Amino acid sequence: MKNKIDDLRNHLFAQLERLGDESIKGEKLTEEIRRARAVSEVSAQVVDSARAENERLKITRRQSGTDFLPVGEQIKDDALPRLGGGR
Repeated sequence: MKNKIDDLRNHLFAQLERLGDESIKGEKLTEEIRRARAVSEVSAQVVDSARAENERLKITRRQSGTDFLPVGEQIKDDALPRLGGGR
């Protein structure tokens, strides 16, 4: 698998940096905000997928995950952001 959870974090932080760039103004800023919303929506789906995978591993007690969420990096459910206005 090409992308890993660390890649998602890197993309999210890069997006935050672009949003924080005070030299971006007007229509460019509006476009960056649209892009940030799209990144946020896709990221939420990826996080939900990782949560589901983590739950599957807990239920089946399997010791191997995918390359995206390798064993040893399984995440506690309370460490994930809540979607829909939660945490």
